[in-house]
Amino acid sequence: MMESEAGQAIAVTRITKCLEDGSTSLNLSGLELSTVPESLAQLTYLKRLDLHGNQLTALPEWLGNLTALTELDLEDNPLTALPESLGNLSALTWLYLEDNQLTALPEWLGNLTALTELHLGGNPLTALPESLGNLSALTWLYLHGNQLTALPESLGNLTALTCLYLGRNPLTALPESLGNLTALTELNLGDNQLTALPESLGNLTALESLQLGGNQLIALPESLGNLTALTCLYLGDNQLIALPESLGNLTALTTLILDRNRLTALPESLGNLTALTCLYLGDNQLTALPESLGNLTALESLQLGGNQLIALPDSLGNLTDAARFGPNGR
Repeated sequence: MMESEAGQAIAVTRITKCLEDGSTSLNLSGLELSTVPESLAQLTYLKRLDLHGNQLTALPEWLGNLTALTELDLEDNPLTALPESLGNLSALTWLYLEDNQLTALPEWLGNLTALTELHLGGNPLTALPESLGNLSALTWLYLHGNQLTALPESLGNLTALTCLYLGRNPLTALPESLGNLTALTELNLGDNQLTALPESLGNLTALESLQLGGNQLIALPESLGNLTALTCLYLGDNQLIALPESLGNLTALTTLILDRNRLTALPESLGNLTALTCLYLGDNQLTALPESLGNLTALESLQLGGNQLIALPDSLGNLTDAARFGPNGR
């Protein structure tokens, strides 16, 4: 029996058992299925369906009849499109579509207004529908590893979002409406092509982690200083030549990554960040350090290698915990 035939046989057996015992959860993952067994259409009471890790290139229209579904996992399949009928699954709270071959999303996606988690990472998506903004219950949105060059303004309607992952896309700009997402605690924008940030970023005062590494930023908005809940700020691998004085307002920061930029000087306000345990400043163009750096007595890792420093401030002697890491933070 061929592997795909074996997978189909296993799937049919599990579906039959599900029909017999009335289970509301069905796992058909990793069975190398190229089609969804038609007998699955009988399970109209299913709440959780796992089809990830198969070889599905298309989904049957009747899948949209399983209107009791709250969780649908279609991750890691070669799907290129989604059937219109999936827009009927209005009870869905979790939808996993990561690592497929989707190039576009249908407008009906906006019908799934009960969704709290939407996973779309690892697809070749080039755009998002405006209807995405209808998903006002979303708390987690994963869009990393796509081909997105822009985001719709309607993204700003998703005011319940706490985690937004947009890393590894070719984004060149962000909509001002991003500033409406005031519940965000984690925002990942790393490895894009951003050259500037909107001032509205400063509205995201609940943010605890902000990943902006691997972009082409040359400056930061003063409003960055409003993000006083931040504990981790990643800005490595950009084109920054200066930092705003307002950076010193981020007194909750424990990790600040600024390596591989073009910084020539640091603001005195950096010395206000007394909770810092990790500070990376390597591979910049620094010729001097502010005396205030000696205030950072909680530092455990300080990386300064790859600069043009000719002297160190005496205050650096206060950093007794960081001293053992040496000039390269190792």
